[in-house]
Amino acid sequence: MDFRRITINIAGRNYPLNVPAAEEETLRKVGKQIETMIKDFEASFDVRDKQDALAMCVLKLGTNAEVYSLNNEKNIKNTNERVTKINALLEQLEK
Repeated sequence: MDFRRITINIAGRNYPLNVPAAEEETLRKVGKQIETMIKDFEASFDVRDKQDALAMCVLKLGTNAEVYSLNNEKNIKNTNERVTKINALLEQLEK
C-alpha cells in the first residue's frame, strides 16, 4: 500500500500524518471542513478559545455521524423487509 506523508493544519496547529494515498484527498477535505467550522463557530458564538470551537466541531460532527448511522440502519431494515416480501411473493409464484 502506498503511503504519503502529509500535514494537516487544524486550529493553528500542524499535524503530520502518514496516510494511505487513497485517503489523502479525503483527509485534506475534512481538515478544510473543520477549519471552516471553527471559523463559523468563532463568528457566530462567544468562543473563548480554539478548544471551545474544537469541542463544538466534535459535537456537531459526532451528531452528524450518529444521525447518518441511524438513517443507514433504518434504510437497511427497510431494504431487508422489502427483500423478505419479494422472496415471499416469489415463493407464492413457484407454488
